[in-house]
Amino acid sequence: MSYFYRYQPYPDLTRNPSILPGGQWGDVNGDHIVDHVYLTGQPMPNSPYTENIQLHVQDGRTGMTYSIDLKDNAGYNPTIFLGDFTGDDAEDILVSIDSGGSGAFTYDELFSFLHNQARKLYDNDWFYEKYGQGMVNYEDFYKVRVLVPSLNKEYILDISGRDAEYLSQLYTTDGKLKKPTEGSISGVSGVYPIDLQRDGQYELWPFQRIIGLYNADGLGYLQTPLEWNKEQGLFVPVYQWASIYGNEIKAV
Repeated sequence: MSYFYRYQPYPDLTRNPSILPGGQWGDVNGDHIVDHVYLTGQPMPNSPYTENIQLHVQDGRTGMTYSIDLKDNAGYNPTIFLGDFTGDDAEDILVSIDSGGSGAFTYDELFSFLHNQARKLYDNDWFYEKYGQGMVNYEDFYKVRVLVPSLNKEYILDISGRDAEYLSQLYTTDGKLKKPTEGSISGVSGVYPIDLQRDGQYELWPFQRIIGLYNADGLGYLQTPLEWNKEQGLFVPVYQWASIYGNEIKAV
């Protein structure tokens, strides 16, 4: 991931004529004066879908507005959250957009704007490439094994509580798998700010779906809270765990 990010010294209002609701106020450049952070975009007629979403910061001291292009700039319900994720006493900018697709993916990007310099700290593609990939394999006796090699994590899910029709697709009557069967781990389905240490510095909490036979066959979630590492200048996992859906699936 490229950490330093291009920005423009003024908003491109020819591409993005509408200021979107949900703008925030906070000191994002570190000068102890409140700045205005907001999004612009082009809402589609008769639809909640918005295109050409762009991030803007108006410096509270000078009134100058800076514009930052987003990697994924179209979707639903674009929002801004301001909070200090790096411990530098300036608020960082988390932009989240719903994709609206069946995979329930979100587009999430976190920026520092210290000293009026835009620097990307996180996006979901970086997280998925570095920590989010893994394998989901069905095994004998109604078990599903989830492996995340990058974090040396392994989880076993018991799906014996699923309905008989579902299990009969996969297993013989004595619980043996009929043929090798794989599931998958989705891309990121939400990134949430959380202050785990209650010290005023936020962590990022990405969620990924554990998928079974098809996209709507959700088995659970992988949750991987991330904290900022000043020495490395990037986010690193605090820990990871798997959560499960409903009573028909159990963690072993």
